[in-house]
Amino acid sequence: MATVVPLSRPRLSDTVYQAVREMIVRATMPPGSRISEAELGERLGVSRTPVREALLRLADEGLVRMFPQAGIYVAPVSVTAVSEAQFIREHLECAVIRDVAATVDGIGMALLRGTIGRQRAAHEAGDTVQFYELDELLHQQFCDLAKRSGVWRVIQHSKHHLDRVRWLSLPVAEHIPHLITQHQAIVEAVSQRDPDIAEASLRVHLREVYATIEQLNLDQAGAASLPGH
Repeated sequence: MATVVPLSRPRLSDTVYQAVREMIVRATMPPGSRISEAELGERLGVSRTPVREALLRLADEGLVRMFPQAGIYVAPVSVTAVSEAQFIREHLECAVIRDVAATVDGIGMALLRGTIGRQRAAHEAGDTVQFYELDELLHQQFCDLAKRSGVWRVIQHSKHHLDRVRWLSLPVAEHIPHLITQHQAIVEAVSQRDPDIAEASLRVHLREVYATIEQLNLDQAGAASLPGH
């Protein structure tokens, strides 16, 4: 008789890590803000030990800075880290979109156009969280249609610094309509089965992050709040 292996439960520190990571990425805890282990533990209903373990992991990822005798802070947005994440994402997704443009069928096109329609509806409703999730969904669908779901997992793992910039940019009034227009251009190039234009359109879209950094002056965001600044 085969041995049944019980499913392992996530460690408490893993759950805390995911929760705090999301708060940092979504700017609920903005760049430069001070972190109290005790207050964070109380907020999440856990002891300080899993909080400390989670913060150490986040420090390794460059999302948190820990200063002996001076405190723990949410790290400023690192332009270098964003650039590295952008390099990974651009090279992977541009290869993916070429495959999509070469192989997409009517069902795939209906899926992509439906997602853009839902993005417009989320924007009209003023729901930035829903728009962000639908933005993620569209790029995931590119990978799924190219039968490269594993590539999307790699991109997700590497892009948390990019996501910080994306969340900080969403309140800018003109930003979401601009992104929807870019999404539309990519999808229309895919519908024309033109890999070159699809890739070029996607590349322009993904490099939007650099204009956002300049617009929001994120290279210095939060630095003045950290010790030594």
